[in-house]
Amino acid sequence: MIHYVCKYTPTELFQGFGEKCAVLEEMPENFEMSDQIAHANLCGFGKSVIQAVLEGKAEELVLVNCCDSMRRVYDIVESTGKCKFLYMLDIPHDDESCEKIKFAASIRRLKEAYENYSGKTFDKSLFLKAFEQKDTENQPYIGVLGVRVSGVLEQMIRENIQMNVKNLTCTGGRRLAVIPKDLQEMEEEAMFLAYADALLCQMPCFRMNNSTRRNRLYLDPYLKGIIYHTIKFCDYYGFEYASIKKNIKVPMLKIETDFTSQSAGQLLTRIQAFSETIEGADDTNPGKEISEEAKKRMESGVYYTAGIDSGSTSTDVVILDQNGKIKSTMIIPTGGGAMMSAEKSLELAVEKAGIQKEEIVRIVTTGYGRAYIDSGDDSITEITCHAKGAHYLNPRVRTVIDIGGQDIKAISIDENGAVKNFLMNDKCAAGTGRFLEMMARTLGLSLEEMSTKGLEWKENVVISSMCTVFAESEVVSLVAQNKNVADIIHGLNVSVASKVGALAARLGKNNPGEYMMTGGVAKNKGITNALEEKLSAKLYICDEAQLCGALGAALFAYEKCKQGE
Repeated sequence: MIHYVCKYTPTELFQGFGEKCAVLEEMPENFEMSDQIAHANLCGFGKSVIQAVLEGKAEELVLVNCCDSMRRVYDIVESTGKCKFLYMLDIPHDDESCEKIKFAASIRRLKEAYENYSGKTFDKSLFLKAFEQKDTENQPYIGVLGVRVSGVLEQMIRENIQMNVKNLTCTGGRRLAVIPKDLQEMEEEAMFLAYADALLCQMPCFRMNNSTRRNRLYLDPYLKGIIYHTIKFCDYYGFEYASIKKNIKVPMLKIETDFTSQSAGQLLTRIQAFSETIEGADDTNPGKEISEEAKKRMESGVYYTAGIDSGSTSTDVVILDQNGKIKSTMIIPTGGGAMMSAEKSLELAVEKAGIQKEEIVRIVTTGYGRAYIDSGDDSITEITCHAKGAHYLNPRVRTVIDIGGQDIKAISIDENGAVKNFLMNDKCAAGTGRFLEMMARTLGLSLEEMSTKGLEWKENVVISSMCTVFAESEVVSLVAQNKNVADIIHGLNVSVASKVGALAARLGKNNPGEYMMTGGVAKNKGITNALEEKLSAKLYICDEAQLCGALGAALFAYEKCKQGE
């Protein structure tokens, strides 16, 4: 098996030797082995290639000299001696005539190198057979662009996007305009020149000097949305993302990974929320429609719906009556598991409402633990649910800010409460509820004490780092300097407000309207004051701020029932 990492790799050449080719799409759990021999600043993709080789998953490998990182990867892999066949292919950055001639020569050198390594003879008929392509039907699709995605990440996208998905990254969308019959009649030199031409005239990747032909892709009428994948510390695709975002009219989601499998899991909420934005929150799965038993209960005229928000720190429940009014609410700490906490919280909410659990005809779950709650009839992301709940509580709100236990969200909504756009922090805990918990613990305070004590500040103490670990060190150092605790807390509040405000401001500029803050951190007066100052706007905060996600889920359940009446 010949593994490769670039769509310009001449895979048909290897098929002419009777070999199979596959994209090296490993997404390891960590870089334990590659970190021992690679520089710490090498990109995650480069490390994933090295890790795969060290684990014995790629014994024959073709790399390309597309960037300095890949050149370094080649050197490191070569030094390991783990690859039986390792080749660095010289690929031009242009598709002019001279470049095509040079690339054709590079392909022929690769052919000779593999002949010498394998002892096999190149079979022209097998080579030509590799160009047989099936016609593809034009239909609406979501395009995955940017740097290559692993098999794990691509599968996650396909499973959570109901529309057709096309991989158009630097390894996907490989399509060569070649007529095998024409090649059959050519001498080898002319044949490989035509082959080089076909490879270089594909839809160009962004590393090519002339990438204007990519505009055809962005203007494709069948393109209904873009998921753009970038990798940490790689600028190439970050530049293209910024360029596309200015001109593209279809919905667009940027995702960033470090190329480990842990990072893939962090993206599930974003991908599902993006799907809900472009396809609607109503699940079309017939198995999630209203049951006949529920319909009979609804015929009585007295029934209830519920929303369960399973978060990292708390599990919240809202129960609505048949008129869509709040009947009962409950908030409990998330304990040993999403399922157990959800059942407990729902049980307490039912008891508080004075009703029977059987009278609840539909339950919608949301939050990070939503997929693990068996009692739910449907699940919707917390982004969509927070937007729904915020609109219910204040229809004038256009930007929702949610500081959760482990993430920060800024959500732009329209006049109907539908999500227009959203931004989230990465998997760093900086500025989240968990961050505040750790800072409170460091200062020997409860969260309640911390939220009020910071209001007494006098000196403007600057916390320069937002990294949880480094910020904690700064706090310890400030305490040692006998700085006033209230001043330290204020510095932390301003740091959080700066991070959160930057996200919210990016959305609010293009969507004028009121700001609303949801989640448990909305109770922290020091944070809200600092955030209002950063935004130069008043925050709408209601008593139900922490219940906004559960309320939105309950509203989706209620609306589903009303549709089924």
